Amino acid sequence: MPDSKTGAKTIPLNGPALEVLAGTKRVEGNPHVIIGTAEGAHLTDLQKPWRRVRKAAGLEDVRIHDLRHTFASEAVMGGESLPMVGRILGHTQAQTTARYAHLADDPLQRASERIASSLKQAINDEGGAANQTGAPDA
Repeated sequence: MPDSKTGAKTIPLNGPALEVLAGTKRVEGNPHVIIGTAEGAHLTDLQKPWRRVRKAAGLEDVRIHDLRHTFASEAVMGGESLPMVGRILGHTQAQTTARYAHLADDPLQRASERIASSLKQAINDEGGAANQTGAPDA
């Protein structure tokens, strides 16, 4: 993207996004994917088309920006780091990504359990190693 609001940046496109783009009707001579009404121009206001998309999908209260929030939340809940998610979204500030990454309690609980289990295993391994050398149990 040569002219995003934070400057030029590269956004990685995943398989499903590339499929959508491949199926999008192109207009000869217009380099834009979402074309505007003027020849060779891109659409500058997505509100009307977005209302039609929401209505067709039965998602009347979903904002375009909610899609970015959902993507970020899903990525973080799936184990991606905030810096990685920020890079994918093109954020320049970690605080911006943190605001996008709404976490449910369940992933937090799983992460806490995973960390505690790892620490418990490390403690047990240390105790076992000490026992093998003749040292007293902790």
